[in-house]
Amino acid sequence: MPKSTTPLVIATLETPIGPVRVGAHADGLARVLFDKQKDEVLPEDPAPSDAARAHLAAALDALRAYFAGERQTFEDLTLAPAGTDFQLSVWRALLDIGHGDTCAYRDIAIKIGNPKAVRAVGLANGKNPIPVIVPCHRVIGANGTLTGFGGGLPSKKWLLEHEGALAGTLI
Repeated sequence: MPKSTTPLVIATLETPIGPVRVGAHADGLARVLFDKQKDEVLPEDPAPSDAARAHLAAALDALRAYFAGERQTFEDLTLAPAGTDFQLSVWRALLDIGHGDTCAYRDIAIKIGNPKAVRAVGLANGKNPIPVIVPCHRVIGANGTLTGFGGGLPSKKWLLEHEGALAGTLI
Protein backbone atom coordinates (compact mmCIF):
# COMPACT_ATOMS: atom_id res chain seq x y z
CA MET A 1 0.00 0.00 0.00
CA PRO A 2 1.46 3.40 -0.84
CA LYS A 3 2.35 5.22 2.33
CA SER A 4 1.08 8.75 2.70
CA THR A 5 3.93 11.19 3.10
CA THR A 6 1.89 14.39 2.92
CA PRO A 7 0.41 15.29 6.31
CA LEU A 8 -3.32 14.56 6.43
CA VAL A 9 -6.35 15.66 8.34
CA ILE A 10 -7.82 12.37 9.55
CA ALA A 11 -11.16 11.15 10.91
CA THR A 12 -12.64 7.76 11.70
CA LEU A 13 -16.08 6.84 10.43
CA GLU A 14 -18.08 3.97 11.91
CA THR A 15 -19.57 1.88 9.08
CA PRO A 16 -21.44 -1.43 8.75
CA ILE A 17 -18.09 -3.05 7.85
CA GLY A 18 -16.24 -1.56 10.81
CA PRO A 19 -14.37 1.65 11.45
CA VAL A 20 -12.84 3.35 8.42
CA ARG A 21 -10.09 5.97 8.70
CA VAL A 22 -10.27 8.70 6.11
CA GLY A 23 -7.44 11.13 5.33
CA ALA A 24 -7.27 14.22 3.14
CA HIS A 25 -4.90 17.07 2.40
CA ALA A 26 -5.26 20.34 0.52
CA ASP A 27 -5.20 18.57 -2.87
CA GLY A 28 -8.02 16.13 -2.05
CA LEU A 29 -8.91 12.79 -0.52
CA ALA A 30 -5.78 10.67 -0.13
CA ARG A 31 -6.55 7.62 2.05
CA VAL A 32 -9.32 5.32 3.17
CA LEU A 33 -8.20 2.59 5.56
CA PHE A 34 -10.13 -0.34 7.01
CA ASP A 35 -9.86 -1.62 10.56
CA LYS A 36 -7.62 -4.45 9.30
CA GLN A 37 -5.13 -1.71 8.35
CA LYS A 38 -5.18 -0.04 11.78
CA ASP A 39 -1.42 -0.46 12.16
CA GLU A 40 -0.70 1.82 9.20
CA VAL A 41 0.40 5.16 10.56
CA LEU A 42 -0.88 8.18 8.69
CA PRO A 43 1.10 11.41 9.03
CA GLU A 44 -1.25 13.80 10.78
CA ASP A 45 -1.29 17.48 9.87
CA PRO A 46 -1.12 19.54 13.08
CA ALA A 47 -2.54 22.58 11.26
CA PRO A 48 -4.69 21.35 8.35
CA SER A 49 -5.79 23.84 5.75
CA ASP A 50 -9.40 24.77 5.19
CA ALA A 51 -9.19 22.93 1.85
CA ALA A 52 -8.02 19.72 3.57
CA ARG A 53 -10.84 19.98 6.10
CA ALA A 54 -13.36 20.55 3.30
CA HIS A 55 -12.11 17.50 1.34
CA LEU A 56 -12.34 15.37 4.47
CA ALA A 57 -15.84 16.60 5.34
CA ALA A 58 -17.06 15.94 1.80
CA ALA A 59 -15.60 12.42 1.84
CA LEU A 60 -17.14 11.61 5.22
CA ASP A 61 -20.56 12.89 4.10
CA ALA A 62 -20.31 10.89 0.87
CA LEU A 63 -19.31 7.69 2.67
CA ARG A 64 -22.11 8.09 5.22
CA ALA A 65 -24.62 8.45 2.38
CA TYR A 66 -23.12 5.48 0.50
CA PHE A 67 -23.33 3.18 3.52
CA ALA A 68 -26.90 4.37 4.17
CA GLY A 69 -27.81 3.36 0.60
CA GLU A 70 -28.43 6.98 -0.41
CA ARG A 71 -25.47 7.41 -2.77
CA GLN A 72 -23.97 5.36 -5.59
CA THR A 73 -21.24 7.58 -7.05
CA PHE A 74 -18.42 9.76 -5.80
CA GLU A 75 -17.54 11.81 -8.88
CA ASP A 76 -17.98 15.09 -7.01
CA LEU A 77 -15.10 14.30 -4.63
CA THR A 78 -11.59 15.53 -5.35
CA LEU A 79 -9.25 12.56 -5.23
CA ALA A 80 -5.51 12.79 -4.62
CA PRO A 81 -4.10 9.25 -4.56
CA ALA A 82 -0.32 8.83 -4.51
CA GLY A 83 1.01 6.18 -6.88
CA THR A 84 2.98 5.37 -9.99
CA ASP A 85 1.70 6.32 -13.44
CA PHE A 86 0.66 2.70 -13.98
CA GLN A 87 -1.18 2.53 -10.65
CA LEU A 88 -2.94 5.81 -11.38
CA SER A 89 -4.07 4.46 -14.77
CA VAL A 90 -5.53 1.37 -13.09
CA TRP A 91 -7.26 3.43 -10.40
CA ARG A 92 -8.76 5.75 -13.05
CA ALA A 93 -10.10 2.68 -14.87
CA LEU A 94 -11.68 1.42 -11.65
CA LEU A 95 -13.74 4.61 -11.49
CA ASP A 96 -15.56 3.47 -14.63
CA ILE A 97 -16.93 0.29 -12.98
CA GLY A 98 -20.53 1.18 -12.23
CA HIS A 99 -22.36 0.72 -8.95
CA GLY A 100 -23.67 -2.84 -8.88
CA ASP A 101 -21.28 -4.01 -11.60
CA THR A 102 -18.17 -6.16 -11.39
CA CYS A 103 -15.33 -7.00 -13.74
CA ALA A 104 -12.14 -9.07 -13.80
CA TYR A 105 -8.52 -7.92 -13.66
CA ARG A 106 -8.26 -8.87 -17.34
CA ASP A 107 -11.00 -6.34 -18.17
CA ILE A 108 -9.05 -3.55 -16.47
CA ALA A 109 -5.82 -4.58 -18.23
CA ILE A 110 -7.61 -4.37 -21.58
CA LYS A 111 -9.21 -1.04 -20.66
CA ILE A 112 -5.84 0.55 -19.91
CA GLY A 113 -4.41 -0.78 -23.18
CA ASN A 114 -2.12 -3.37 -21.64
CA PRO A 115 -3.91 -6.74 -21.95
CA LYS A 116 -0.88 -8.74 -20.78
CA ALA A 117 -0.63 -6.80 -17.51
CA VAL A 118 -3.28 -8.78 -15.63
CA ARG A 119 -1.01 -9.53 -12.65
CA ALA A 120 0.28 -5.96 -12.50
CA VAL A 121 -3.31 -4.73 -12.56
CA GLY A 122 -4.04 -7.04 -9.63
CA LEU A 123 -1.10 -5.61 -7.69
CA ALA A 124 -2.12 -2.02 -8.47
CA ASN A 125 -5.71 -2.82 -7.50
CA GLY A 126 -4.45 -4.12 -4.15
CA LYS A 127 -2.54 -0.89 -3.53
CA ASN A 128 -5.51 1.38 -4.15
CA PRO A 129 -5.25 4.01 -1.39
CA ILE A 130 -8.91 5.09 -1.64
CA PRO A 131 -11.00 1.89 -1.59
CA VAL A 132 -14.80 2.06 -1.77
CA ILE A 133 -14.59 5.50 -3.42
CA VAL A 134 -12.19 4.13 -6.05
CA PRO A 135 -14.11 0.84 -6.28
CA CYS A 136 -11.44 -1.84 -6.26
CA HIS A 137 -13.96 -4.08 -4.47
CA ARG A 138 -15.82 -4.40 -7.79
CA VAL A 139 -12.95 -6.37 -9.34
CA ILE A 140 -13.44 -10.11 -8.90
CA GLY A 141 -11.77 -13.24 -10.23
CA ALA A 142 -12.32 -14.21 -13.86
CA ASN A 143 -14.26 -17.23 -12.60
CA GLY A 144 -16.60 -15.01 -10.55
CA THR A 145 -15.01 -15.64 -7.16
CA LEU A 146 -14.09 -12.96 -4.69
CA THR A 147 -10.39 -12.17 -4.59
CA GLY A 148 -8.25 -10.29 -2.07
CA PHE A 149 -9.34 -7.00 -0.57
CA GLY A 150 -7.60 -4.70 1.93
CA GLY A 151 -10.68 -4.65 4.12
CA GLY A 152 -10.98 -8.45 4.04
CA LEU A 153 -13.22 -10.69 1.97
CA PRO A 154 -16.24 -10.37 4.31
CA SER A 155 -16.12 -6.58 3.79
CA LYS A 156 -15.78 -7.00 0.03
CA LYS A 157 -18.74 -9.37 0.04
CA TRP A 158 -20.78 -6.89 2.11
CA LEU A 159 -19.95 -4.00 -0.26
CA LEU A 160 -20.91 -6.01 -3.35
CA GLU A 161 -24.15 -7.20 -1.75
CA HIS A 162 -24.89 -3.63 -0.64
CA GLU A 163 -24.54 -2.56 -4.27
CA GLY A 164 -26.67 -5.46 -5.54
CA ALA A 165 -23.75 -7.07 -7.38
CA LEU A 166 -23.95 -10.36 -5.44
CA ALA A 167 -26.81 -12.54 -4.41
CA GLY A 168 -25.04 -13.42 -1.17
CA THR A 169 -23.55 -16.71 -2.35
CA LEU A 170 -19.83 -16.00 -2.82
CA ILE A 171 -16.98 -15.73 -0.34
